[in-house]
Amino acid sequence: MQTASDDQRPGRGSSLARALSEYRPAAGRERADLDRARSLLGTGDPWRRDNPLHLTGSALIVHPASRRVLLRWHPRQRAWLQVGGHADPDETDPLVIALREGYEETGLTDLVPWPDGALVHLVVVPVAAGKGEPAHEHIDLRYVLATGDPAAARPESADAELRWLDVPSARALTTEANLREFLDRVGRLFDRH
Repeated sequence: MQTASDDQRPGRGSSLARALSEYRPAAGRERADLDRARSLLGTGDPWRRDNPLHLTGSALIVHPASRRVLLRWHPRQRAWLQVGGHADPDETDPLVIALREGYEETGLTDLVPWPDGALVHLVVVPVAAGKGEPAHEHIDLRYVLATGDPAAARPESADAELRWLDVPSARALTTEANLREFLDRVGRLFDRH
């Protein structure tokens, strides 16, 4: 039987295990990425940054009424990407991590999972060496978060510009194929909701 304390141990959170077990990958590469994510569950803390392969949580923030998405300029990667990042100590729920990162990077206080709290995309992303870290990989667990007040978005710093865009414009702005796939999925969610 699982106890509340078991649910809070790093790498053992039922929300992480549930997100991975409920996730349905779209293609062979994504199935392999999901298998890599599942393999981390029994190895201690899958969120630890000093592991060469570790989990991160991110989200595309959307304004459903206008069908727009919010992209953030990431100076280190020199790319327009979604919001997100690493777990803080004792965080084990990928959706909670995505919500915290969304708030920290945009100042939006009304973020909610949209259209539900399901994991929308999972992808292994290579990360170049920098900031004292060697090259490594993130298994990024991606969600969609909605705001009702897009005008309230504020960048966390002067070099972290934010842009609200429709999905085709966001696809054109990003250079990352995996983000284009995520944007395509969000476009399909807009069509269904």
